[in-house]
Amino acid sequence: MRGRRLAAALLTAVTVLGAGTACGIADAGEGSVADKDALVIGVNGDQPGLGERKGGTTFEGFDIDIAKEIARRLGVTGANVTFKQVTSATREKMIQDGDVDLVVASYSVTPERKVKVSFAGPYYVAHQDILVRESDAGKIRGIDDLKGRRLCKVPGSVSFPRVHDEQGVPAVPVEADGYAGCLTELTESRLDAVSTDDLILAGLAAKASGNGPPLTIVNAPFTDEPYGVGLRRGDADGCEAVNKAITQMYQDGTAPRLLNKWFRPAGLKVTTTVPQFEGCV
Repeated sequence: MRGRRLAAALLTAVTVLGAGTACGIADAGEGSVADKDALVIGVNGDQPGLGERKGGTTFEGFDIDIAKEIARRLGVTGANVTFKQVTSATREKMIQDGDVDLVVASYSVTPERKVKVSFAGPYYVAHQDILVRESDAGKIRGIDDLKGRRLCKVPGSVSFPRVHDEQGVPAVPVEADGYAGCLTELTESRLDAVSTDDLILAGLAAKASGNGPPLTIVNAPFTDEPYGVGLRRGDADGCEAVNKAITQMYQDGTAPRLLNKWFRPAGLKVTTTVPQFEGCV
């Protein structure tokens, strides 16, 4: 009797294990963004010129236009494309949890982030620079001039650590929820500078034009910031499909047109050639 019970238990265990293994194999081949009929795309909502919420679920900016183009070239259009707001602190978790299929949100590719998610692209390589009030332009000419000055820090963003930790410049952190908050702090003189990607700074400067003190970009870039499209780790098919879409956008002039549309008015010189891709792994 005892032997029959043991045999039955072993058979049940093998059956459950086999079902779990089969399920794992099936799941491994499903869910690629290359095969989806609808896409949820994570975007910023507080970065003028890149990704800015305009009420409800409406967003506008360069990243929004890029996201729409990628989706269209993947065969997904109209109401089948949904935007969901992300922040620098929530992007990885929202991809990992399946809350979004893609993230197009001034998302710099870093080794630390590549451990958690996969990246297609980049679709543009920005450069970290510094935004100051025009009246302070003579005092802050480069990164070394940020020593002892109040510099905006956004949780989850690598921009402040690049100045303070990587470059060893002892700037004083002033925390804000996002770069819209940084802009308010700067125009109201509660900090001395904002340092992040030049595309973000150009959008902030344009947003502030005519409201408060005039702002200026220092034009002293000190990093490369490859903007990648974040997607579920291991989705190689989706990565390749997005890379193909990005390549087509540069070849047919769509990407250069969008760059000029959003950033030429701010006086920023943009690069209009296809960036070097990171590779899909």
